[in-house]
Amino acid sequence: MHSQSISAPSESATTPADAIDRKALARRHNVRQENLDPQSPVSVGNGEFAFTVDLTGLQSLPDAYPVGARDNLPPGTLLGTQAQWGWHASPPPRPYGLAGSTVLYDSPRGPVPYVDMAGDIVKDRETDASRAETWLRANPHRLDLARIGFRWADDGSERALTEADLSGAVQTLDLWTGVVSSSFTLGGHPVTVTTACHPDRDELGIRVDSPALAKGLMVGVSFPYGSEAWHDAADWNRENAHSTFLEGPVAPAADPGAASWTVRRQLDNARYRVVISGRDVSVQQAAPHSLRIVPEAPAGRDKPGLLDLSIAFISAGDGDCIPRGNNRLTRVAPTPGQGDAGGSAVGLSAGSSAIAASEAYWPQFWTSGGAIELDATDDPRAKELERRIVLSQYLTAVNCSGSLPPQETGLVCNSWRGRFHLEMHWWHAAHFALWNRADLLLPSLRWYSTVLESSRRTAKAQGFDGVRWPKQVGPEGRESPSPIGTFLIWQQPHPIHLSELVYRANPSRDVLEEFAEIVFESADFMAGFAHPTARGFELGPPLVPAQESYGSMRATVTNPTFELAYWQWGLRIASEWRERLGLEPVEAWTEVADALVSPRIVNGVYAAIDVEPFTIRTDHPSMLCGLGVLPKTDLIDTDVMRATLADVLAGWDWDSTWGWDYPVMAMTAARLEDPETAVDSLLLAAGKNVVLPNGHNRQTDSLPLYLPGNGGLLAAAALMAAGWDNGPGRHAPGFPADWTVAWEGLVAAP
Repeated sequence: MHSQSISAPSESATTPADAIDRKALARRHNVRQENLDPQSPVSVGNGEFAFTVDLTGLQSLPDAYPVGARDNLPPGTLLGTQAQWGWHASPPPRPYGLAGSTVLYDSPRGPVPYVDMAGDIVKDRETDASRAETWLRANPHRLDLARIGFRWADDGSERALTEADLSGAVQTLDLWTGVVSSSFTLGGHPVTVTTACHPDRDELGIRVDSPALAKGLMVGVSFPYGSEAWHDAADWNRENAHSTFLEGPVAPAADPGAASWTVRRQLDNARYRVVISGRDVSVQQAAPHSLRIVPEAPAGRDKPGLLDLSIAFISAGDGDCIPRGNNRLTRVAPTPGQGDAGGSAVGLSAGSSAIAASEAYWPQFWTSGGAIELDATDDPRAKELERRIVLSQYLTAVNCSGSLPPQETGLVCNSWRGRFHLEMHWWHAAHFALWNRADLLLPSLRWYSTVLESSRRTAKAQGFDGVRWPKQVGPEGRESPSPIGTFLIWQQPHPIHLSELVYRANPSRDVLEEFAEIVFESADFMAGFAHPTARGFELGPPLVPAQESYGSMRATVTNPTFELAYWQWGLRIASEWRERLGLEPVEAWTEVADALVSPRIVNGVYAAIDVEPFTIRTDHPSMLCGLGVLPKTDLIDTDVMRATLADVLAGWDWDSTWGWDYPVMAMTAARLEDPETAVDSLLLAAGKNVVLPNGHNRQTDSLPLYLPGNGGLLAAAALMAAGWDNGPGRHAPGFPADWTVAWEGLVAAP
């Protein structure tokens, strides 16, 4: 969301004459809750920073919102406070590197080194190699920066709130302003809480209005150590491993009653500051890693019933907590006045200033880019689909528009220790360009330039030109040992695809010049990875396709259907980029693209791979991506793909699928001109296709949200509404003809 250039929605020949009432569209899907839903908290954020709240508007009840435990560890919480720069690495007993996990695999070009999982457990005892691999997979990990919640002082003791303390709770996330309003009764006192995130700073605005503040209600802030757990960003049991120093107050002479405090945090090589600002407040250190924030009565006055404060999080700019590259942009929100982080607008106290900035920014977000309205359709599927589309726009803007490719649970909580998966980047972020919000994709796309050199080294070590992009990484781009991840190849064309979508949304030479190196070096690797045979150019072995069911046979897998089509399309797009820039063509790219082998067909449908067992009916039905995610290529026969889609729908193991598989089927059905199946696929009743009241795509207890499902839905909806190159001429070709579909400002898919 940072640095978005707000522009009017683009015109389209298919845009209805009457503009969509975007305020009504957004607010129709506000999230309102009157009971604690442990799966469905709401977040405020800006793409770089997010804060997820419980029914109190803060994080008072973390145990009531669990993330299911993995590996016999206690559960984490959905109530995270996370930033793109907030990372930590636990000190290893000695320097660890990837050399000990490198294994040689036979390939048509000879032995090739891959980072595998070589450190076996020996007689139930960890080896040094296994310890190294565990550390390399877990570090760096994303931090939970703070826990901010209400506390209650009564009869001389201070304690956390419980759910039983609350009555009459009502909470609303207003999508139009990005503001959460919460109200409840505590000890007979009404409490009203307003929570928002500044659109351009890692800063919360919090306003608490209640007579209970004079009776013992306060805000507590606690700080954990970093955690190597798969699912949890906070370790509360390492009190001596980190430090928390409170400094202040500092009182500006120009604003009587206002003050700010600075908290300096250090966890090994991770350092950051927290600046707490407000008027008529006091911040006290209650314990080594805990603070309390209470109202401060001016001399001669009763203790106020209002807390109005901002809490800003600021990277130290070095060590583990350092933004990577220069890809975080700065957009100035139209507030009455601006100050430094933690400062306030003219005439407003600190918290209200951040809230006002949110209230000013989000209407601009909703009135920029694309919109789809389905409410005039009587079909109940349309109402639910519109809800999912609107909420997914909010959630991906909050979690997926920052300066790093997102982790699959965004900035809400950790999955895979906060590390991000580059094969998922397309699913998180491609839709931004299709929805004419390419500026929200640019920061994470620019991150690839920061790991070009390490990706070149990987390609060179394997005997290839160009860059081989990693799979599971932290901000520094170092690969993780894995028997699957390092063998995946479908992330290789993603930067080409994402760059092309940005160019389609903004066809300028500036875009071509900025991303040419990323596009061309991706293509160099792809051309070299394909090897010539008597049949044509082939892919693998070794490799693991997007459908990871074949991971155990990675040494023998060849020619997955989706990857063959992606290779051809990606190399041809890269060639188009050279032509647009007036550069000579690269003959190897054209030679490979024109002579790739055709995908395997078994019993009239596309197989997943070119060797037995050909297709395992679990995990992603990724062969469908060959026409749907991708446009028509020479390698894909439309009739065979139609039969393949029918075969998948007739009997796939839905419990093993993932949330983006349903948009895959929808995009394939849409391009096959079967809109009924497209809609049914988006709403297919399956456990991994559940969309909660807050809009999150829940997968399992340990993966309680899955943003690739939200991003995939938006990519599919844009294609279904705005169409694609050389597609049917009718309005909204991916939706049923009898639906009333209003759309505007979208960009047609390739």
